[in-house]
Amino acid sequence: MPTASFLRPLWDRADEWACRLAMIREAQRFLYLSTYYIEYDRYGVELLASLLEAQRRGVAVNLLVDKFGQRLGGVLMTRDTQAALVARLDELRHAGAVVAFYEPRYFLQRRLGGGQHVKIQVSEVGEAIFGSSNITKSSFEGWNEFSVSVRGPVVRTLFESYRAIGGSIDDDHLRQLDGVRSDTPDDIALDYWLCNPNTHQGRWGPLGWRGRNEVTDRIVDMLDGARDTVRLTSFYFKPVESLMTALIGAARRGVQVEVYHSHRDALPATDLAWIAAAVSYERLLDAGIEVYENRRGEHSKIVLVDDTWVAFGSYNFEDAAHDRLAEAMLATHDGRAIAHATSIFDELRRDPHNERVSDRFLHSLPRMLKVRRAVIGRFKRWM
Repeated sequence: MPTASFLRPLWDRADEWACRLAMIREAQRFLYLSTYYIEYDRYGVELLASLLEAQRRGVAVNLLVDKFGQRLGGVLMTRDTQAALVARLDELRHAGAVVAFYEPRYFLQRRLGGGQHVKIQVSEVGEAIFGSSNITKSSFEGWNEFSVSVRGPVVRTLFESYRAIGGSIDDDHLRQLDGVRSDTPDDIALDYWLCNPNTHQGRWGPLGWRGRNEVTDRIVDMLDGARDTVRLTSFYFKPVESLMTALIGAARRGVQVEVYHSHRDALPATDLAWIAAAVSYERLLDAGIEVYENRRGEHSKIVLVDDTWVAFGSYNFEDAAHDRLAEAMLATHDGRAIAHATSIFDELRRDPHNERVSDRFLHSLPRMLKVRRAVIGRFKRWM
């Protein structure tokens, strides 16, 4: 079980962005960063410029982007903007940085959206940023996101896992990280859950795959152990069946369950993800679960059980998180992390952008949307 000497919650969007840039600008030896995609808006421009400047002053920069995720993110950009992004990544690569795009081994994995969804940023000072945010305006000016800045032994654990999500690590950098010492006690106990299902599958990829996913299993354990409350956030709540069953089971045995996810307007490019979530609304409401849609967008991934156990990271409640994407979560019983998570959910309950789903809400949906939900929702696993 890894520990931390420092854990700073990064719920405020400006705080996280400032923390990310400060780490890059202060790095002297190495800087590693993984993300699902980069949008070449003002955030992508600023981040890549900072990485290029760091590389030119002698920092070994390593950037890992998911290939499928970047292709999805590309729909948000014009052709000229995409070309500018490619040119900037080439410039970074030519300056000596490692710029890699992860894709799974097998053809069907790649065609069906296999990839890596873990977001880690780490430098030689012994600090890591871990959470839900991509490098895009949506993550820093639109949606809710949650990350943490950590120090202590857990940083090495996060750094080593960079390999499991398709990245490469210089062993000298691991040794440099081992040399970092802290005057603060490592008294924050954490669990780190990581699974890359692509590495466990054969040439048929997720088709027919019935393997175990540690992250899914651990969250099921959290839900099965709940006695009083479960509160969670996800981009769109459309979980694999084992998680849905565990959550409904908790509600039916008297646990108060609240789910916060995104409104259909939060993702302008398509409403398919919302449809995949909304197909289960009656099932959730029948179990007594409170479901809220955030009009601005809820992209954080937090699970809080009984106000005594919290997990957070990259895992969306969706089939892809279980059988196609590398995902990771940190979990802890530490009271300091619990207090902040509790305050986040208290804030979400008061947030005027959150609209509670009800039977009346479902009846008020436009007729064509109801039809699409009934027809397209059957293919939830792939949306």
